[in-house]
Amino acid sequence: RKVFPEVPPGTDAMGAAEAAPLLKAGPSARDAPLLPLAILTESLWNLGRAMKDNETRLLEIKERVLAFARERDWEQFHSPKNLSMAIAAESGELLEHFLWMESADSRKIANDPEKIAKIREELADIVIYAIEFANMTDTDLAETIEKKMSHNAAKYPVDKARGRSDKYTEL
Repeated sequence: RKVFPEVPPGTDAMGAAEAAPLLKAGPSARDAPLLPLAILTESLWNLGRAMKDNETRLLEIKERVLAFARERDWEQFHSPKNLSMAIAAESGELLEHFLWMESADSRKIANDPEKIAKIREELADIVIYAIEFANMTDTDLAETIEKKMSHNAAKYPVDKARGRSDKYTEL
């Protein structure tokens, strides 16, 4: 796992201003020096831009999640067991928003700004815990997702699965 070392006491190897261009740059510049945690954290949270799907790399999100946990000294609690339980608990909180609701009604929630905001918070909690699980288990999410999608494509060939919700063993 590629981790970011702590800043040795009395040192300031690189300030936030120097770190920001590396954090915004592509993979080769980004992988050059390992940024000290305190500087990385300050730089990540103070870049002055909101993250958007179309412009944020997965690595940046993983780094932000890791930095957030580290600056609070929470890695000690982030075992695979605890993180998987947190994912399950947050999934239950997401499910509560749809309990006893018809499927059609569940689709309408996206038009209610107050309800969808709460649902998005639960979804974010689930994804954050999943990313931290990947961080703590040295899991390359992009590679893992690609392998799983390939596996699913073999289990659910388009010609047999299109428009069907059957389990792969029933196709």
